[in-house]
Parts: sequence; C-alpha cells; structure tokens
Amino acid sequence: MSGGAAIAAGDSATASGVLLALAVVLASAFVCGRIAARVRQPVVMGEIVGGVALGPSLLGLLPGHLDASLFPAEVQSYLRVLSQLGLVLFMFTVGLRFDAGHLRGAGRRVTAVSLSSVALPFALGVGLAVLLYPWFDKAQLSTDGWLGPALFLGAAMSITAFPVLARIIAERRMQHDPLGSLSLACAAFQDFLAWCALAVVVAVVEAKGLWSLARLALDTAAVVLVLVGVVRPLLSRLLAPRRRRPLPRPWIHAVLVTGTLVTAWVTAEIGLDAVFGAFMFGAAVPRDRIEAIAPDVPEQIERAGLLLLPAFFAVTGLAVDLTGLGLRGLAVVAAVLVAACAGKFVGAVAAARATGSSRREARVLGILLNARGLTELVILNVGHRLGVIDTRMFTAMVVMALVTTLMTGPLLERHTAGSAGSATLPDPAPEAAQASRAPS
Repeated sequence: MSGGAAIAAGDSATASGVLLALAVVLASAFVCGRIAARVRQPVVMGEIVGGVALGPSLLGLLPGHLDASLFPAEVQSYLRVLSQLGLVLFMFTVGLRFDAGHLRGAGRRVTAVSLSSVALPFALGVGLAVLLYPWFDKAQLSTDGWLGPALFLGAAMSITAFPVLARIIAERRMQHDPLGSLSLACAAFQDFLAWCALAVVVAVVEAKGLWSLARLALDTAAVVLVLVGVVRPLLSRLLAPRRRRPLPRPWIHAVLVTGTLVTAWVTAEIGLDAVFGAFMFGAAVPRDRIEAIAPDVPEQIERAGLLLLPAFFAVTGLAVDLTGLGLRGLAVVAAVLVAACAGKFVGAVAAARATGSSRREARVLGILLNARGLTELVILNVGHRLGVIDTRMFTAMVVMALVTTLMTGPLLERHTAGSAGSATLPDPAPEAAQASRAPS
C-alpha cells in the first residue's frame, strides 16, 4: 500500500471512529438527560453525568478499557473541535440573553447579596489554593508559584450558573415569585463579576510580563470598543424592522454565526479564550431587533450548540478520573465542597439578612445561588487548558459543580414547600420572562 493510500485509510478509520464515538456520546446524553428529568433535575445535569460516565470514572472500570478503545487520542482531538464549536455557539446565546438591565437596576439588596456571595467564595477559593498548593502536581501546571492557581480557583468558586438557575426556577414555577426574580438578578450580577475576574486571571496567567499584560488589556479593550461602537450600531441598522428590504432569515443566521466565530477567533488570538469572544458578540447583538424580525434564529443557533454540547461533556468526562483520587484526592474534594457551599450560602444569607430578608428568604436565596452547573464546567475547562489546575483539582471542582447543582432542587423543595409567593420583594416581570427562555 502506498503512503498516500495508507494515510487515506487511516483518515477513514479515524472518521469512522469519530462517528461511532459521537453516536455513543449523544445516546448517553439523551438517556441520562431523560433520567435526570424523571427525578426532577435539569436535563443538562444528566447530560453532564453521562459525559463523566464515559470516561475512566465508569466506562474505564469495565473490562477491556472501553474508554480508551472508544475514545483514542485521534478521536478525542476531533471531539475537542466539535465541543469547542458547541461551546462557542452556546456562549453566544448566553451573551445574547444577558440583560444589562439586571446591572442598571440593581438595588441595594441585589448589590449587597451579589458582592457578598462573590467575595466570600473568592476569598475561600484563594485560601484553599494556597493551602493545597503543595499537593498540586507541578508537572501539570504551566505557571510558577501559587498566584495563578489561587486567582483562578477564587474566580471558579464565585460563579453561579445563570442558565441552569433560570431553568430550575422556571421548572419550579418561581418566575413570578419575587425570590426567583431576585436570585436571577443576583446571578446575572455575579456572573458578570466572575467573568470579569476570570478574564483578569487569564490575562495574568497568559501574560509574560508587564508589557504583555498591558498589551492584552489594550487588545481586549479594543475588541470591546469595536463591538460596542461599530458592530452593534451596524447590526442595529442591518436588522431594523422597517428596512425597505428586510434581511432574509438565512442571511441573519449567517451573520450571527459568522460574527460569533470571528469574534471567538479574535479573542483566542489575542490571548483570551474563545468563549469570551462568543459571549461578548452575543451581548453586543441588539436583542430587541432580533426578537422583532427573526426570533427563531437564535433558537436555531442554540439548538445547534446544544446538539454539540454533549461532546463537550464527554471531553470533560475523559479528563475526570474519580478512581485516581486516593485519600488525598478525597480530602481535596471534601475541602472544595465545604468551601464552595459555605462561601455561597453564608455570603448570600448574611447579606440578605442584613438587607431585610426573612430567614426563609435568605436560606432559599443561598440555596439558589449555590448552583454552578454548566457555567462552572466552561470555566474549569478554561483553567485546565491554561494549566493553572491539575487533573486532581479539576476532578474535585467538577464533582463540586455536579453536587452543588444536584442538591439545589431537593433543598429548594424542602424550604419552599407550601410557602411560595410569601416573599415581599417586587416582581420584575421582564426578568421572569427571561428565565423561561434561558437554555438548560
């Protein structure tokens, strides 16, 4: 067989392997998602568990090393590309649904609860990283010293998964409950702060000196200015409902997807992760214009992203190895869980009580804001790619993301049974409508 024929045969075998692996990934996500829905958990949490189950934590325990056979290195490389595409499209929809009105209209209670339930987890995350740094596998880290891991762990601890939280609130019909609206406003504010903190962490880790850091900051500012000053006004005129020749839906779809991919590429090139670009482009798109002339186009893009997200969960699951934790790893998992839950719950409850909430309201708010979900996995994968956390800490943080989200529903039912609608906060209807449309 000639060299060219051998390469073609190898490519064909890899393509067949990718198709089989993707079929298994999608089937696992579907089955686990349906099981999650039956037990009143968000579907996406079942899909995440399905992805973890395909890795060494479950499938790898079966005879024959099925995880390595089904997902060899060359197949994993293709799955990473698909997962990145799904993640970028998903982050576009997150950015598109991000409502700056949550920030402009943030009252004293929203501001206090948000800041408190970000600052305390951040501080505990930094302290935990410093304490556990001697246990890190330094060979897996790309940074010297504890500063990068500490800042990243603080930012990762601070996040609240706005999309998953919105789905939990919608499924429990809390859209019109003032506590539901308050928690969504706080989650939006916290995610804004946490993404800003993560961008700073990425800049600090990626920069090779003060000039490199300054250049990255200037490049990021330039991207934001172009999106706000050029792209958004241009899209506003292009998508105007009363144009003489309205833009056809296929063109709108092409413009949004192309803009998302180009902006993601730009932010990746300047040193930030691609997810930042996708999120920023989505936030720059005039949502009111889209909703007026083509409300189905973002839904189509979202469906494409959600179809590919199981590949992201599988790639994450292949990097999670619960069997290799050992006693020291179990101690790390316990410490991460305690710090994560204590930081969010205590921070939210203390601020809510200080601003006039009842004990029940404060506890419910703390429970809701403790959910991490998919957003946490996005951040963790950024950190893992950057080399600021090792595999053991990555595994511990993934476990924390799963546990804190899965516990939200049962704890919420226990604390809200028979008391829905008893809160006394005003009910902002637009925020409730936003929750019902958020992706799962």
